[in-house]
Amino acid sequence: MYTFMKKWGLVFKVLAIVSLLILIKFGIDFLDLNFASKSGEWPRAISALVGGVVFTIAIIFAGVLADYKESEKIPGELAASIKALYKDSRVVHLEDKKLTEDLRSHTRELLRTINDNLRNNIWDLGAINAAMDALNEDISLLAAKGAAPQFVVKLRTELTNIDKISNRIKTITGTTFILAAYALAQLAVAAVLALLLFIKTEPYYAGPAIIGATSTLLIGILMLIKDMDNPFEVGKNTYADVDLSLLWQLEEDLK
Repeated sequence: MYTFMKKWGLVFKVLAIVSLLILIKFGIDFLDLNFASKSGEWPRAISALVGGVVFTIAIIFAGVLADYKESEKIPGELAASIKALYKDSRVVHLEDKKLTEDLRSHTRELLRTINDNLRNNIWDLGAINAAMDALNEDISLLAAKGAAPQFVVKLRTELTNIDKISNRIKTITGTTFILAAYALAQLAVAAVLALLLFIKTEPYYAGPAIIGATSTLLIGILMLIKDMDNPFEVGKNTYADVDLSLLWQLEEDLK
């Protein structure tokens, strides 16, 4: 059921909105509130407006898709760095075993903090940085206790990589691609649909069919872009998100 709703949930939402628009169209036609005819300049004006809307949406979609494709790589890279940090701690051999045990414990704590943030659809950079500071302190103590320099450098490299990924997630989740373009696209879509609602068509059934097809396309794409704009969301009401199962599974493995 969950997989089915992931695939079709957004479609059902769009169809619900489209059904409402078609009912409104029937009501407008029944009350004879149409102010425009399919003849004259209206068809050309609407065609030009639809073309402008599609162009604007294409710009937004291209930008969001680039971030989305990058986001697909992030869970795997993050899981690999955390796993390497955890396993490399076993290679460091010191008389004081507590240091390496603390390093592994703090690595698990960092992963738990990251996963808790993702599950709650937030990205608390302060909490994540605090968890990384604990690891950084562990690495400094390992260096002071005489750990091999190559291992210390390797651990610092992985921690730096996690820091970069964390900052990138914060940027992706905290910003919306071109807010002005979103506003223009939403305004233009509303204008197109409003015009289609009040145009009289012959035969009669052509009007609802046109507004149904057009609104399904435009509203569906806008809702998809909005969902893709934050690809790290978790929950039943999200439909275009990256797969975070690698991080969930790694947390179970490290327990």
